[in-house]
Amino acid sequence: MRPFSYERAHDLASAIRAASHQADAPLHAPIQFLAGGTTLLDLMKIDVMRPDRVIDINPLEKTFSEITVTPMGLRLGALARMSAVAHHPAVEREYPVVSQALKLGASAQLRNMASLGGNVLQRTRCSYFRDTSWHECNKRDPGSGCAALQGLNRKHAILGTSEHCIATYPGDFAQALIALDAAVEIAGAKGNREVPFRTLHKLPGDTPHIETSLATGEIIVSFHIPAGAYARRSLYLKVRDRESYEFASASAAVALDLADGVVREARIALGGVATIPWRAVEAEDVLKGTMLDEVRARVAAEAAFAGARTFGGNDFKPELGRRTLVRALLEAAALEIR
Repeated sequence: MRPFSYERAHDLASAIRAASHQADAPLHAPIQFLAGGTTLLDLMKIDVMRPDRVIDINPLEKTFSEITVTPMGLRLGALARMSAVAHHPAVEREYPVVSQALKLGASAQLRNMASLGGNVLQRTRCSYFRDTSWHECNKRDPGSGCAALQGLNRKHAILGTSEHCIATYPGDFAQALIALDAAVEIAGAKGNREVPFRTLHKLPGDTPHIETSLATGEIIVSFHIPAGAYARRSLYLKVRDRESYEFASASAAVALDLADGVVREARIALGGVATIPWRAVEAEDVLKGTMLDEVRARVAAEAAFAGARTFGGNDFKPELGRRTLVRALLEAAALEIR
């Protein structure tokens, strides 16, 4: 690990002020925020991220760790720990897809440390990105190429890819947020702004090193999930190589509003298969106004993966993704809602 300076921010204004002068270099930015540290410290140890200065924002936890459930929806502070939200009784009851995604997102030890804000900003587990002995990685070294295109790409994305990057977004919680039309509140030197969560992550395109829409010095302070009839009939299904702590090969966050078996509203997000948290709007459109059965679920799954592009090692992923989504839809439809 390279030398760096460390300081603690005791209020939001000082944290933003300290970070607002960093250079616009997302991989080797001179300043990084530290919350749980479960991603940042790993990447510093393997020399992928090299901050000159680390700002510890944990003193802000008391202010930005709220878990508030109202008739209007669910508000979560960005410094709330994954474990606290995952096991909150109201979240488990009213927003089960959120609870399940968080429980499946990491080991118990990591959930106790990791913050919600840090979790949605975690970086890819692509082995070419995380191993600096590989020169070709446009995320780590823009313009150097993408070794995964012709290399070992079994775990890589099939949706949202470009000729410059096929790295998979690794998180689980983000899929629940995007499925439930969440908004994210962001604080910065110019004040606070709230934007749809679906706009936070950026497709790789020809600039895969620019991963989010956050401006220099901005920090996530909260998430807001609106109440909806579909929120209680929701679940997160994660398929992985092993049942214990592992990243998804394919996953689906599903929320349904049903009336006598007819889909009034469907919300679907996919994980493990895309470069960003992926909303499957085409699949939602296929389901709306129809009777949900296995045949219709399969049609929706076909629509969800119609644009999939494989690269050899991950040729199995479209079918795995389709089967995962079909299973998630049928399990959600079968839920007994009190």
